[in-house]
Amino acid sequence: MKTKLSIDGDRFRINGSLVYSELPHADPSCHGLLMNARMIQGVFDDKAEPERFQRFGKHFSPEQNTDDLIAALPQWYAHGLRAITVGFQGGGPCFTVDNNTIENNPYAADGSSLDPRYLSRMEKLIRAADDEGMVVIVSLFYGAQTRFLRDDKAVMQAVKTAANWLRDQEFTNVILEVANEHDIPDFRRHPILYTEEGMVTLLEIARRESGGLPVGCSGTGGYFSFEVANTSDVILIHGNDQSPQRLYNLIQKAKAVRPKRPVVINEDSQAISRLPIAFREGVSWGYYNNMTKQEPPARWEITKGEDEFFARRLAELLGIPTKPMEQEDRFYLQGLEPHMTDQGKRWIRLASLYPEQIEYVEFYRNQEFVGRAYEDPFMLNSVGSNWLQQPFPETIQPGEVWTAKVFLFSGEIVEKTVWTEES
Repeated sequence: MKTKLSIDGDRFRINGSLVYSELPHADPSCHGLLMNARMIQGVFDDKAEPERFQRFGKHFSPEQNTDDLIAALPQWYAHGLRAITVGFQGGGPCFTVDNNTIENNPYAADGSSLDPRYLSRMEKLIRAADDEGMVVIVSLFYGAQTRFLRDDKAVMQAVKTAANWLRDQEFTNVILEVANEHDIPDFRRHPILYTEEGMVTLLEIARRESGGLPVGCSGTGGYFSFEVANTSDVILIHGNDQSPQRLYNLIQKAKAVRPKRPVVINEDSQAISRLPIAFREGVSWGYYNNMTKQEPPARWEITKGEDEFFARRLAELLGIPTKPMEQEDRFYLQGLEPHMTDQGKRWIRLASLYPEQIEYVEFYRNQEFVGRAYEDPFMLNSVGSNWLQQPFPETIQPGEVWTAKVFLFSGEIVEKTVWTEES
């Protein structure tokens, strides 16, 4: 293995050096952070109805999906990303498919074995990340998919089986996340996953059976458990739906745990205005684009709009040079790309390089006002969340004219217009 992760107090080292200390223009205050992105579907499959994921202008196959993520890693690394979160049970497509209808589960019902196809894809991905100098946060369980595990005993066995496999591969670039948001209702079927006491037990099993890999477990946005954090080697928190002040308060709870250890936000949203908050507080931030990165087939490259703006902001904060961007290119009307539609539905939002500069955004369809957004990310038909929105309720036809009118705090107004095309 080329990439050896270690923990030094509340900071990370790779091959003995603080992460980002190799960047000549990086502020020393960011040395030891582990900026990351949620690429949870990196080994995704669906044994129930795989054909439904032939969409978004792409052909889906599990192997190609993993290979495409591997191909994108150098692009992300060049902008400063040093870790990705990938789940054995993936994550829910939030906009289009009910996760309860998907079978994306590698575990036997009793937890005694894992599907070798998943193991092959995960191994290939972890080794590719190792070659690139990146860390993989391997998440074992995801909500609805745990319905395939018989009982708590099977869950315990599954943790042991997965941890033993990670140990036997002698990976040195892995953080083990036992569960993604263990406090969500889907986990109630398994009290050992849902309760704090149960999670403490699973964390101890994961650490022991993995041969000492760093372990942690996340909760929903704003959730914090001292018991879980105190048992973790890495404190994993989620920033979803948190205002800047609530995110700050959550970070302070995590930083107060003693002895101190790294705090990693490994899921938030496309709201890149949260990124500087994490930097300022000395914790690692996790970008989460559930449209381009969690709806299979994902587009793992840095896509135009939200992905590009996050990558640029990350590079900027780390002192990595990027090509200057013209003022008019710092805004992008997202969701109207020909391929980004499912069953005629579209999810429209205004992406920006500096969303902190925006007071509000108005959306127009063929010059008729259809909605206004006040919070980053600026989504039409937001459901009051920074990571979730409803689709536009009507079918959008080719040849329509869509405009986002962006009102900046400076008093300037910027307009971005898109003419829709055939899918």
